[in-house]
Amino acid sequence: MNEPPTGSPVYAENARYVVRRGLRIAVFEHSDTAAAAAADAPVVLFVHGYPDSHTVWDEVLAALGPGLRTVRYDVRGAGASDAPRRLRGYRLEELADDLFAVADTLSPRRPVHLVGHDWGSIQSWHAATDPRAPRRIASFTSVAGPCLDHTAYWFRERARHPSARGAAQLLRQGSKIWYIPAFHLPFAAPLLWRHRLAEAWPDLLRRAEGVEPAARRPQATLEQDAVRGIGLYRANTVPRLLRPQFRYAHVPVQLISPDRDRFVSPALADGLERWAPDLRRRTLPCGHWGALTRKASELAGLIRQFVDDVERARAAPEERA
Repeated sequence: MNEPPTGSPVYAENARYVVRRGLRIAVFEHSDTAAAAAADAPVVLFVHGYPDSHTVWDEVLAALGPGLRTVRYDVRGAGASDAPRRLRGYRLEELADDLFAVADTLSPRRPVHLVGHDWGSIQSWHAATDPRAPRRIASFTSVAGPCLDHTAYWFRERARHPSARGAAQLLRQGSKIWYIPAFHLPFAAPLLWRHRLAEAWPDLLRRAEGVEPAARRPQATLEQDAVRGIGLYRANTVPRLLRPQFRYAHVPVQLISPDRDRFVSPALADGLERWAPDLRRRTLPCGHWGALTRKASELAGLIRQFVDDVERARAAPEERA
């Protein structure tokens, strides 16, 4: 399991490697002394988005509190993980199978509490609405990343039943995803990342999100991660929007919506109870990358409270028995 991936941009010595279909996923585990001693400590599995790596969760983990096992991994194509050779390797089905492989390896006897941000949340939605979810996922916290299938139905409903409110929501969300068509152009986005955007990224995060570069530097593999990660958009966005599926989450879901998100409108969650009946909504006063700002501790608090609440609810039937 710990064989270094020959096709990866880096080899992380503190990583374990989960292999699925020949592709190696770099996994990073942490537990405090109390959690390490407790075989039944809750396991929280964090999934990062684009163009990040597992390190995007550093500040959140530091503020999460004791008594938990935390697991992070670099998604395929990012950080110390292998990249698929073909575009279809970035499909949501493959990403969800990676997630379940990590959960099965690191927590084989206990369902995990899943936390996803951005594309990490998008792929986590795919896993949380999978038939395997009730057995392997104890809860799901979604941060700034909707289910693509739910989003497709959201757009369709507003187009089929026009209203002033719906039109305003469509225009607002449409203006937030201006970059997605550019990501489908053959050469524009990769060239931009290689020749300007990767170098400018820390300053962009500072200006748009309040992230101080001196306090938090992007991962060393940012440029390569960003170029490879464009496959996420190209493999999934158009197919999911054109041919969405009915996807229901049969696990408790916490939706955390940054109120200054430049990419995901809170209105995208209108009617989400249709797809996630056991839903808790929370709003965080921050931008899209709140996990990299001073709001990381508040985000950690919301995650921890939800995990504790779900754990108590899961334990209640056993205590009564």
